[in-house]
Amino acid sequence: MYIKLNHQNLEVYAVSKLLTIECYKFTNQLPAHEKFALISQIRRAALSIHLNIAEGSSRSSKIERRRYFEIARGSIIEIDAALDIAKELGYFETFQGEILGRAILHCFKLISGMINSIPKSI
Repeated sequence: MYIKLNHQNLEVYAVSKLLTIECYKFTNQLPAHEKFALISQIRRAALSIHLNIAEGSSRSSKIERRRYFEIARGSIIEIDAALDIAKELGYFETFQGEILGRAILHCFKLISGMINSIPKSI
């Protein structure tokens, strides 16, 4: 926000920011008894995606960069699994999740592409 760095120009950074915001919007409408379960888990995973993209982008080592991006992708999968449970519990009845769903898919594809562009070992 205050420091202007190259990762802020990446499409994946913008998409992960949108994903984080959509996750917060979704969790805002969840019942209070989910505060320490789904709400906390989804928010931490969403923020993890955004922060790991930022931190990974700052790493000079390709191996380290790849690892941060892998962690970010794992957090996307974690959110998707949590949303599956939320859907089964009926929490999407009052929330239109199209933007959230598109952001998850788009972010997953972009991060996967970034991971695949970095060799596993150097």
